[in-house]
Amino acid sequence: MSELNRLREVMDRLRSPGGCPWDAEQTHASLLKYLLEESYEFVEAVELADREAMREELGDLLLQVYFHARVAEDDPTDPFDVEEVAGAVADKLIRRHPHVFGDAVADTSEDVMKTWEAQKVAEKGRTSALDGVPLAQPALMLANKLTYRVDKFGYGFSVEQPVKIEESTTEEELGTILLGIIEQAQNQGLDAEAALRGAVSKYIRMIEEYERNEKENARGAH
Repeated sequence: MSELNRLREVMDRLRSPGGCPWDAEQTHASLLKYLLEESYEFVEAVELADREAMREELGDLLLQVYFHARVAEDDPTDPFDVEEVAGAVADKLIRRHPHVFGDAVADTSEDVMKTWEAQKVAEKGRTSALDGVPLAQPALMLANKLTYRVDKFGYGFSVEQPVKIEESTTEEELGTILLGIIEQAQNQGLDAEAALRGAVSKYIRMIEEYERNEKENARGAH
């Protein structure tokens, strides 16, 4: 028996009658905090280059996948299991790598990312830079994702940039600049996360207005 199958059997016993009362009570919603905690713990292990911790934290992340999949099996209307989860993601990887599993050509990482994005748009039917973006994620991650999407969709606008980042600025230097801004904000009683989320909310409205105008212009052209 493979270790993955053994993990599935262990998880099944914990969730089944006669198993663990705590495990049996959990839902997708109640488990979310653990998924986030384990993700951050793995990030820390990678940053510390701690191989033993990476192995352990990956195991904890894998547990969360199997736990959620086992909870999903009990859904009365739309159940699924870990085999379906694995099958779906394997199919997705094949679809989005036509340069490996098909006849497409992608010689560079940039070519691969273009193919990946094109496949996502085709699969999801996305027509907006906001489609599929989790808006509840931390403000800095959200800002990164939205500016990336706006660039990929080729929108012709950008936000005001009172602080200019030189092309020669390194990631380490950028980190120092950001930390310095946060420190100044803290000293002045300002919440940097809330401030950035407010700016991102305005950015979202800019995206929505831009897309609305583009649709109106397209209708007018016809």
